Amino acid sequence: MPAPEIPEEQADTGKKKRGSSRNLPIAVAVGVGLGAVVLLSLYTVKEIFLAVVVIFLGIAVWEFIRAFDSRGIRIPWVPVMAGGLATVLCTYFWGTTALVAGFGLTSLVVLLWRLPRGQDGYVRDATAGVFATAYIWFLAGFVVLLLAASDGADRVLIFIAVTVASDIGGFFAGSFLGSHKMAPSISPKKTWEGVSGSALTCMIVGGFLLPWLLHGHWWQGVIVGAAAVCSATLGDLIESMIKRDLGIKDMGNLLPEHGGVMDRLDSLLATVPVVWLLFQVFVPPT
Repeated sequence: MPAPEIPEEQADTGKKKRGSSRNLPIAVAVGVGLGAVVLLSLYTVKEIFLAVVVIFLGIAVWEFIRAFDSRGIRIPWVPVMAGGLATVLCTYFWGTTALVAGFGLTSLVVLLWRLPRGQDGYVRDATAGVFATAYIWFLAGFVVLLLAASDGADRVLIFIAVTVASDIGGFFAGSFLGSHKMAPSISPKKTWEGVSGSALTCMIVGGFLLPWLLHGHWWQGVIVGAAAVCSATLGDLIESMIKRDLGIKDMGNLLPEHGGVMDRLDSLLATVPVVWLLFQVFVPPT
C-alpha cells in the first residue's frame, strides 16, 4: 500500500534548502515506481492490489519486529504474521465483522503464544505483539474495507491521493518557507509552514477528486482533505516517536532514499480509518 511519498520537509529557513544526505531524484524515482505498481494493480484486478497490500504489509511487520528486537523486545512473530494476514484476507470477503473478530482473536493468540517463554519480559513482549497487530494489520484492514466496495478502486485512490498530497504540499512549503518548527523534540524537520502547505494541497485534491470519482459534494472532499492532513501529520509524528524510543533512524532500508516500507506507511495507516469513516458518512457504498 505504499505511495510515492516525498521526504519530510526541510525545517530550516528558506536560505537553507534540504540537506544533501538524501538523493532527491532517486527518492522521486522510487516513489513514482511504487505509485505505478499501486495504480496498475488497483485498476486491473482488485485482488491483485490486495496481494500487493498483503506483501507490503508483511514486509512492514517484519521490519517492525526486527526494530523492536534491536531493543530486546521479542514480538511473537508467528501469530502476529499469520493472524494479521488471515484478518486482512477475511476482511475483504466478510467486512467489518471479520476485521474486529480477526484483531481480537489474533491479540488473544499473541498473549497465549508468549506464555511458554515464562514471566520474564512477558508484559513487554506480549504488549508489543498486540501493538504491532493493531498499528499495522488492524489499521490496514480499513484499506481492504474501502477496496471491497463496488467502487473500491476509486475510494482507495482518493485515500492515497490525499495522503500523498499531504507529503508533496508539506515538502514544497517546508523547503521554501519553513522556519517555525512544529515538534522539534519529536520530528525536527517538520514545520508549521510545511503543515500549512500540506493542508492546502490536501483540501484541493480532496475537493476535486471526491465529486469527480464518487459524485459527492466539493465541500465534502475539502473536509476529507482537511481531516487527512491532520491524521497524516499525526501518523508521521507517531512513527517518529517510535523510532526515537527504539534509537533508530529508519525502520528498514529496502527502499533507496526512503528507508523501509514501514517508513512509507506511517501516514497512510493513520489516515485510512479517518477517510473510511468520512466516506461512510458522505458517500456510503451502495
